[in-house]
Amino acid sequence: MGRRVLAVVATVALCGLVLTATSNATPTAPPNEPGPALVRGKSSDGLRHAPVKVRQDQSPGAVEHPLYLNVFAYDVVGKPLVTTTGSPSGYFPSVIKNMLGLTGDGAGQTIAIVVAFDHPYIAADLATFDTTFGLPAPPSFKKVSQTGSTTVLPAPDASWALETSLDVEWAHAIAPKANLLLVEAKSANFQDMMTALAYAGKQTGVSVISNSWGAPEFSTQASFDSYCKLAKALCLFSTGDTGNPGSYPAYNPYALAVGGTTLNLSLDGSLNTVVNSEVAWAGSGGGVSLYETKPAYQNSVNSYTKRGTADVSYDADPATGFPVYDSYPYSGQTGWYQMGGTSAGAPQWAGILAVANQLRVTAKKAVLAAQPTTGVYKAHTTIYGLTSGLADILTGPTNGTCGVICTTKTGYDFVTGKGSPRKGIDTALKAAA
Repeated sequence: MGRRVLAVVATVALCGLVLTATSNATPTAPPNEPGPALVRGKSSDGLRHAPVKVRQDQSPGAVEHPLYLNVFAYDVVGKPLVTTTGSPSGYFPSVIKNMLGLTGDGAGQTIAIVVAFDHPYIAADLATFDTTFGLPAPPSFKKVSQTGSTTVLPAPDASWALETSLDVEWAHAIAPKANLLLVEAKSANFQDMMTALAYAGKQTGVSVISNSWGAPEFSTQASFDSYCKLAKALCLFSTGDTGNPGSYPAYNPYALAVGGTTLNLSLDGSLNTVVNSEVAWAGSGGGVSLYETKPAYQNSVNSYTKRGTADVSYDADPATGFPVYDSYPYSGQTGWYQMGGTSAGAPQWAGILAVANQLRVTAKKAVLAAQPTTGVYKAHTTIYGLTSGLADILTGPTNGTCGVICTTKTGYDFVTGKGSPRKGIDTALKAAA
């Protein structure tokens, strides 16, 4: 039996988290999953439409999660329609987990996720996601404000609700038995976001903290680096979706910076996931910091004096993206979206690390933290030292006009870092000292 091609929908990603909606399914689904692993086809009116930018908080000092929605049709009054009308589209959890070959499920670990504003329906949306894809509910799912309140929560925001749904649902998809702690900042103001991050970092049991947000670099940013200088946890940040130069806090040397790729998958005759190709994604944030000193773990791969990003990469192209369910209305619409952007990589890498930490704890080893007492930059040194479990990304479009800094190459590069995860990533991280 031949391979079933899963990723064939073309979408131009200008920047940001992008959502794609498509129709006309043909591939066979993996067992116990609804519909195809990726829906094929053009928009329902047969045309291609430019993505619509999601409304952003434009107040001074606000961080961004640059977000675009792909339009697949217009209604009779010209309103863009940005959700699917039937089954979810994108790479389903079983397809991704088969590709990763994870041997654990995150049991005993807690993933914290930091966002802005409240998503009032996130628990119900996660339940819909789980039911659709046959996933168990997390052992614990707790939603709190930036100060830890479970009763006094921020105001809701439609664009951040999309981000929250992506982060929560896909961290859980990768590590379904990890506990989830959602920390909602009262606004997208940088200081509020850092307050929420600080709260997450102080919670017992949290071993990974997922962050899909950032801001342009600024001269005093290093004063915030200590928020991720954690002895028992690791911050993950998406690098941004506007290409070079990327964003802060991804440039924080204590954070793991996740860049973006285009990942093309198929299913073989036994419904095993096959990687056909993976190349750099032009929107991937990355480059050389203006202010952060190069950390020791980059001494052998970075010839510059400042910190480089990305550290690792993950599928970010919305044309090869992921199904996400969100019932909080955005532009009057709810339902299944297909999302991309480097926003998708941070929560899924968080899930991978939760699984690796589960295996390490079972082996009586410490979790992979940023700065434990047993080693400086422990998690980064481990990841940069891996000889298996990562696929080097060798080709793809540049992420800007900065020459070698914006170009992929053999080994580490500033677009995709050390590469993307493959089978054996969890056991390789477990085996490290």
